Amino acid sequence: MDSPSSFPQVESSNSENTGAAAFSAGTSSSSSSSLSRYENQKRRDWNTFCQYLKNHRPPLALSRCSGAHVLEFLRYLDQFGKTKVHNPICPFYGHPNPPAPCPCPLRQAWGSLDALIGRLRAAYEENGGNPETNPFGARAVRLYLREVRDLQSKARGVSYEKKKRKRPPQQPNAVAPPHQPPSPGEG
Repeated sequence: MDSPSSFPQVESSNSENTGAAAFSAGTSSSSSSSLSRYENQKRRDWNTFCQYLKNHRPPLALSRCSGAHVLEFLRYLDQFGKTKVHNPICPFYGHPNPPAPCPCPLRQAWGSLDALIGRLRAAYEENGGNPETNPFGARAVRLYLREVRDLQSKARGVSYEKKKRKRPPQQPNAVAPPHQPPSPGEG
């Protein structure tokens, strides 16, 4: 990354290094090593987004950032994606494991974008942003993520169903008995 106008690839939260550390605001390695992996990733993502705003033409102040700018950032990140998303005309549309290569584009995976927005939403508020005006929580961003999820689910033949939570087993005597009316001789 020789040019300050180029941006690192943003990968899923499972990634150890997105390259966004190149844009860190001069933090020392000792302070970053004491943070959790999630906190380090959130800091790198935040620094990357702030750098994106600085390089935006015209440069954009964080206070003027809207959901539309967040969408522009997400679309920009697609060029660094590693997930093959088949077009409806592709013979492999809907196949999770295509048998041959195809010219369909590589994009950011929905799960990566969803996790990124979650981290940036938290970072915005931690850096003094008002929760009511958080551009990462804008309706347009939520709708875009839903659209990406649905499109990728169909194109890749992968279900993004929410995982059901496992409920702890209930103990038989913990359940209240059903209400029974008093017998005629009791009342």
